[in-house]
This record gives sequence, C-alpha cells and structure tokens, in this order.
Amino acid sequence: MGVIGAGAHPALGRLERADPWLKRAVPVLLGIFLITLGTTVFLQSRSDHQAALGQAATEATLIGQLAVNSLVDRPAHARQTGLDTFMQNLPAELDQTGRFLALADGDSAILGFAGGEYRPVGINTLHQLLGQDPALHALSADSGAVSATLPDETAVIASLHALGDGAHLAVIHTTQSILAASRQRSQSQFSLLAATIVVLIGLGAAYFLQASRARTADHVCQKVGRRIDSALNRGRCGLWDWDIARGRIYWSDSMYAMLGYTREDEFLSFGDVNDLIHPDDTDFFALADELAASRASVVDHEFRIRDIQGRWVWLRARAELVDDQDDGSRHLIGICVDVTDQRQLAQRTAEADMRLRDAVDAISEAFVLWDSGNRLVLCNSKFRELHGLDHAKAAPGTAYALVMAEADQPIVEQELPRNAGRETGARSFEAELADGRWLQINERRTGDGGYVSVGTDITALKRQEERLLDSERRLKATISDLRVSRQKLETQTQQLADLAERYLEQKAEAEGASRAKSEFLANMSHELRTPLNAIIGFAEVMESGIFGPLGNGKYGEYCHDIRSSGEYLLSVINDILDMSRIEAGRIKLEKQDIAVDEVIERASRMIGELARAKGLEFTIEKAPQARLFADERAIQQILVNLLQNAVKFTDDNGRIALRARIVNDAINLYVEDDGIGIPQEAMKKIGRPFEQVESEFSRTYQGSGLGLAIAKSLAALHGGNLRIRSQVGVGTIVLVHLPLNSYQALPHAA
Repeated sequence: MGVIGAGAHPALGRLERADPWLKRAVPVLLGIFLITLGTTVFLQSRSDHQAALGQAATEATLIGQLAVNSLVDRPAHARQTGLDTFMQNLPAELDQTGRFLALADGDSAILGFAGGEYRPVGINTLHQLLGQDPALHALSADSGAVSATLPDETAVIASLHALGDGAHLAVIHTTQSILAASRQRSQSQFSLLAATIVVLIGLGAAYFLQASRARTADHVCQKVGRRIDSALNRGRCGLWDWDIARGRIYWSDSMYAMLGYTREDEFLSFGDVNDLIHPDDTDFFALADELAASRASVVDHEFRIRDIQGRWVWLRARAELVDDQDDGSRHLIGICVDVTDQRQLAQRTAEADMRLRDAVDAISEAFVLWDSGNRLVLCNSKFRELHGLDHAKAAPGTAYALVMAEADQPIVEQELPRNAGRETGARSFEAELADGRWLQINERRTGDGGYVSVGTDITALKRQEERLLDSERRLKATISDLRVSRQKLETQTQQLADLAERYLEQKAEAEGASRAKSEFLANMSHELRTPLNAIIGFAEVMESGIFGPLGNGKYGEYCHDIRSSGEYLLSVINDILDMSRIEAGRIKLEKQDIAVDEVIERASRMIGELARAKGLEFTIEKAPQARLFADERAIQQILVNLLQNAVKFTDDNGRIALRARIVNDAINLYVEDDGIGIPQEAMKKIGRPFEQVESEFSRTYQGSGLGLAIAKSLAALHGGNLRIRSQVGVGTIVLVHLPLNSYQALPHAA
C-alpha cells in the first residue's frame, strides 16, 4: 500500500480486488439478459402466431358446422340465399375480412361465395379451388380444419363440410388475415425489445466509459502515488498519519523501507511506535496530550527510532494538526526525514573542528587567523607565547589594533627580497624578538578577505647560516688544496689501470696453468695405468703360483700387498683421470633409456663384497618400473662412489642403505650410513676435488678425495644435483636428484 492508499476503507480494497471480475461480468450479464429477452419475445410471438392459427382453425370448423345446419333443410336453389343470410347473421367477433365460404353442388361446381373480400379468379369448381395440395384433397366432413396453400400460392386455413345430397361447403380463411393482429403485436414487442436493447447498450456504454475514466483516474492516482513513493524513498522520507483520537498511526511504504520493517497491518498502534522511539528523545504520551488539548498545531522535532537491525536512526518530523472532513477526527499528518547522515556529519564536523583547533595549538609555529574586519578568529599558544599575550588579550573577536597594542613588538623587522613578483596580499619577512630569537612570518590573504599569518622560529637557521658563511670561507681554502690533490689522484688512477692490466695477464696465465695441470694429470694418469696394469697382473700370477711356488710363504703375502696397492693406486689414477677429463670438458655422455633398478642392482653387487667383509647391514629399496634417460655408466659410477664412501666411513657391523624414490618428474637416490659423519665446518669443502675432511697429518682413511667430486659433477652433467646432510657420530645422507628426462647441463667436448 503506497501513499494513495493511506487511510482507505477495507471494503475499498475488496472492491478493488473484485473490480476486474465485475468488469468482465457486466458485459456477460448484459448479453445474457438481451439474449433471454430476445428469446422470450421470439417465443411469445411464435406462440401468439400458433394460438391465432389454432383459433382460426376452430372458428372455421364451427362456422362450417353452423352453416351446414342452416342450409341442410333448404332446397338446392335456395342455399345461396340462405348462405348469404347466414353470413349476415353471423356474430361480429366471427365475421372477419379474410374468411369466405364456397358452396358447391354434387358435381363440385361452385354455386357461389359468401363473406370476405378475397375471391379466387378463374375458379369454377371446388377441385380447382382446392388445387393439388394433398391436405385439401384429404378433407372430409369429419376431418376438421387444416393449413394448406391455394393454387395462387395463398396460405389458408380450410375446412370442408358435406350437405347430404352430394353438395359441399368449404370454409376458407387466409393466413395473412389470421396473423395480421398477431403480427401487429409482434411488431410492438420487437419495437419494445429494440428500444430496450438501445437503452441497455447505452447504459453499458456509459458504464464502460465511466469504468474507463475510473481506470484512467486510478492509473493517474497510482502514477502520482508511485512518483510520491519514489520521491519519498529517494529522499529517505516517510509519511505519517497519526489518528490521535483512535491512537493509531499510518506509515507509508517508504517509512517501512527506510527502517527495514515489513508491513503486517494497515495501521500501527500508538504503543508499537512508542516502543521504537528512543526514550531520551521525546515523550509521545505528553505530545499526544498536548495535541489533544489543541495547545500545539505544528510539530518540528528530531528524535531517534530503532530500525530492524537495532540501530538508532535520527528522524526529523515535520507535521501539522488537521481535521478529517469525513468524521471530524483530528490527525497529525506530515513527513519524517532521515537526518542520520546530517547528524553524523555535524558531529564529525564538530570533532574535526576540535581536532583542527588542537592541531593548530600543537604545532610549533605561531599561527593566527584574522577575518575581513581585522578581528581575531583563532590563534595558538605559540603565538600568545611569542608575543606575551594571555587568553583574555587574545580572545576571538578582538580587533587587530588592540591585540598588537598588547603584544611584544619585534626589535628588527626586514622584508625578504624573494617576495617580489608574488601574489597581491602575500608577504614574508623576518623579525628578531627581544629575547634574541628570530621568526620568519608568512602572511596570506584568505578567500573571505581576511588573512592568515604563520610565524616559524628560525633561530637555529640563522645560527646555521652564520656557520655556513664561516664554512664557505674554509671551503674556498680547501678547494685550492683539492686542486693539488686532483693531480695526485690522476697519477694514481693511471697506476691502478696498469695494475689492472697486469692482473688480467696473470689471470690468463693462471687459467692456462690450470688447464695445463689438468691435461698433465690426464696424460700422467694414462701413462701410469700401463705399468700399473702389468704390476697388478704379475702380482696376481705370482700370488696364484701358476708357474710354481715362490719358495718362502712371505713372498705370497708380499705379492698380495703389491696387487692390493696396485689396485688402489689404479683406482686413484682412474679417479684423477675422470676428474681431469671432467674439468677439461672432455666427458661425453651416451644417454639412453635405462632401468633404474638394474643400475642399482649392478652397483650393489660391486659393493656387496666390501660391505660383507666389514659385517655391514646393506639395505636396498628399488623404484619398480622407474626408467631414466641418462648415461648408464655415469649413473653407476655415481652410486659406486657414494656406496664406497659409505662403506669406507662406516664402522664394522654398521648399516648402509640405498633407496630410490620417484618425486614428480624426477628420481631421488638416497645413500645413507650410520658412520662417523662430517663436521659442519667441513661441509663447505666437501665435494671439491682433492678435498678431504681429515688433514694429511691425521688421516685414518685412504682415498684421493675425488669420489664425491666426480659424483657431484656427473649429476650436474645430467641436469641434477647432489646434496649432503650429516652429523658427527650419527651418520650421513647423500641425495642425488636426477630429472627423468635429463639433458646435459654443462658443455662437453665431442
């Protein structure tokens, strides 16, 4: 219900709901009434015609019998005269214009006619008169009257009567004359029906015209109501209609929407509204008593009311007391506007003004604001302090002349030269106070014609300026010294350039020496392998005694030591050769699709004998179906080197393990042991060629220190990496991370 429906009677609402059905029912009822009335008139006219025809048939039969009774005793030649006499003596109500009698002899020859104005032309016999109509030919003395058609197409009611000697008397009554009176009555009825239809159509047209005007008026009212409701909703307003006598209050839809409530009834009770209003803002009971006593007619009041979410909304009510013209009751009608934002804005403005005053008072500069009439508007404590003013002498509204008369005046006041060309009404100057402090005062005009003045304490700047002047003098003296130093610096720069050039030459020589060292080691290792293979081979032959015993048993032990030392030296040379080839970039990987489990199996077999010799527990965890695109020999060498280190640095009856794990698109190979571990200070050099944890004076384990460096370099060539985690006395874990689809990451020679 919007504004237009305010205060409407409930019956009006029911009528509005029934209005569409009434608009459809009225034309239907009018149509049914007109159809019923037309049908009734038609049936009544038809019944009247049937009654007239029935009465005419009865009269024809009766007149024929009476005529026969009056002519039966007369001779044949006197029957015509008797028939005329009968017709003359016939009662007036039976004598009709359209009825006539025809007298015929035994041969059916017509002797004469009597009564009526109708006479058939050229008819001499009764058979000619009756024509070929079967109904007329079927007539007999006892058949009564029937409806028929004469030869000249005249519709009649006819009856035939016998006179006893073969003569017949025919009574014929034309249908046109019979129905003349009935048709006149029918015309009157149809005229009355037509007039009724015209009247009803006029009433229906007037009804629909009035209904159309009512719909137009309703549409206009609804349109106006929607505009008012839209304006109220947009303006955060609500319509109030307070029936003071009945204690009920009407709210518009916009009022409900503004507070978030839903309309449950047309009116609100006085108590319902009073419960929603903040108790500190207004007393509705006192207001109701005052309005009832007519002590007030206009209300303009702000109060808080609770919305659907429990928040307090500030409303400003503007209403006027009016009298209802229908029942004489008094209503307080007006609007309530949401002023919450204005209240909050005013509060924020007051708070901002207070914060601004606090901020102005807290700044270190002297601040003063004058209005267009040169009266004090605002000044802070710094201004009062510098000019020796108290609150009474610097009260807002005091004239400029009075304030300056009470203020301490500066000793020196000088205009700053940089003010030239600035805007009109703005100036800056410096002033020295009596206590020796300096102020820089900037004045600017405000938009209302006043001006604002800000005084900044520049005492420190003034003193700094003096120090700067002194420094400038010293700086000029220093510049002359710097000119001399510049020449010395240019000489030193040339010397540094020469040193840098010699450094580059020495660096190139060092790199060449490193390459030469690597090539020398590679060549030397290659040269050493040939005699070592011979020494190892001959030692094996001598130890096995293929060509006979050596004599003393000590020779066998010596041969075994020679072979073991040779094999160890050969492994060291091989490591040196591999490391030098890697450093020289001469390693070429032959990558192919390999099964990881097979490589793990071969590496495990190569180390298994060493592990069993020390009584170590060797655990292997494979990665079924894992395949790697890599150099099979290089991967195997990585595992063998790491497993050899694990066996070497693990005490007897210890534990080593080799595990494989697939992680995303890579495979991780873990070599674990519970050996001596690696100190944290040695972790940085582990993995570098020829680097070992023990020094050459405290070494307890043999080795070249190249195994881990070779494994790390081979892993890098496959695009992977090697990481170590170790703790002294607990053990070591070496992780080799290899991509499943690895590519050579470092340059190599073909």
